[in-house]
Amino acid sequence: MTTPSEELLPTTRRALLHRVAVAQSEGRAPSLVAAVARDGELVWTGSRTSVDGHGPDENVQYRIGSITKTFTAVLVLRLRDEGLLDLGDPLEKHLPGTGAGDVTVAELLAHTGGLAAETPGEWWERSSASLRPTLADVLGEQPFRHPVGRRHHYSNPGYTLLGALVEKVRGVSWEEALRAEILEPLGLTRTSAEPRMPHAGGWAVHPYADVLLPEPSEDLGLMAPAGQLWSTARDLLTFASFLAMGDDRVLSAESVREMRTPAAPTLPGAGDSSYGLGTQVVHGGGLTLVGHSGSLPGFVAGLWLSEEEGLAAVTLANCTSGVPAATVAAELLGIVAEAEPRMPEPWRPLPEVDSAVMELAGPWYWGTQVVALRLSADGGVDLGPVAGGGRRSRFRANEDGTWTGLDGYYAGEVLRAVRRPDGSVSHLDLGSFVFTRQPYDESAPVPGGVDPEGWRGIPR
Repeated sequence: MTTPSEELLPTTRRALLHRVAVAQSEGRAPSLVAAVARDGELVWTGSRTSVDGHGPDENVQYRIGSITKTFTAVLVLRLRDEGLLDLGDPLEKHLPGTGAGDVTVAELLAHTGGLAAETPGEWWERSSASLRPTLADVLGEQPFRHPVGRRHHYSNPGYTLLGALVEKVRGVSWEEALRAEILEPLGLTRTSAEPRMPHAGGWAVHPYADVLLPEPSEDLGLMAPAGQLWSTARDLLTFASFLAMGDDRVLSAESVREMRTPAAPTLPGAGDSSYGLGTQVVHGGGLTLVGHSGSLPGFVAGLWLSEEEGLAAVTLANCTSGVPAATVAAELLGIVAEAEPRMPEPWRPLPEVDSAVMELAGPWYWGTQVVALRLSADGGVDLGPVAGGGRRSRFRANEDGTWTGLDGYYAGEVLRAVRRPDGSVSHLDLGSFVFTRQPYDESAPVPGGVDPEGWRGIPR
């Protein structure tokens, strides 16, 4: 085990290594490497291997399978941010003639396009790409399994279409776009479409005997945007940091937040998991985890980040099955979050406050429900119950003096202060809801009006 930073306590480091050791032993993986980052800095790596003296480190490549989809999603969001397409555009507008043109870009990103999970014919992950030279071969004669937009149904061909969309709009190959627009700006020098030494070999482990079978390593051809990439624990943690905070050279913080926001209906039995735009979203143990799992014959991978804890964890193993890599990565993140919870930032007064905004702070009433508007350090505001549960949202400031909801019930809704002719505040308007300084303030335009006799008791 290597410990590039002494930030974590010895007991935490041992707990992490123990979880990795159990995963490698019980999963019977030829090798397994894992790493944890906090606030974008690598704080721990660990590995276990079946060959003495050959333990991998955070710079050894493994195949990452469907984590590739998150990279492809970033390329698509970049096209949107540049105004070259809209997520609501049907595929046909930019990539005509596929036979799946009614599906929107957003539906492909969120796996709600109704497309089949796999390609027709032979198992695409373990057969030559020459069997699927065209998109028609990837989709087949009947590409749909469900009505478009009605449910989340994971689709590998859907991400092949997104890769083809990138190529059509950019005029370069998916791999060229990936390298120029993501890998080079973020410094992911050990992430590539083809393996580079040192890299792990892929193995299948017999389910009832401790013997190995080498897995073929196929170039996926048109299916590359769904699962082609090789990467390392270190590079993936750098990518996770980008997904948490954004990087204006690649995607803004607002756009990566959009990727992390659930965009697909949750299926029965899926618990607290959902899917964003190229990311999986899981709620559990008091944390919201965003990332992706991945597998290809010979390899399993898991990547998760927790924005609230500033943590990310990666697990990579070179076995076809046996190690629940995504689960292990989530557990590593949870070990650190529980043992060494993130220190809150020191409280500091706001540097400057607009008096017109300060005037809005404090209690407001929606009918008889009391909520509080609080100013936040980033120039936005928070609106939520004074105590207990209920609707709570953060809002970012707009140039026109309004605020737009970032999360919760009011995500995307506009909050504005309505003023009287003399400049005093009459009420807050939020998506047609009127918030007043007193319950059912008769001086404000409360929908339905206020009984002119006012509040009263019940005569005895």
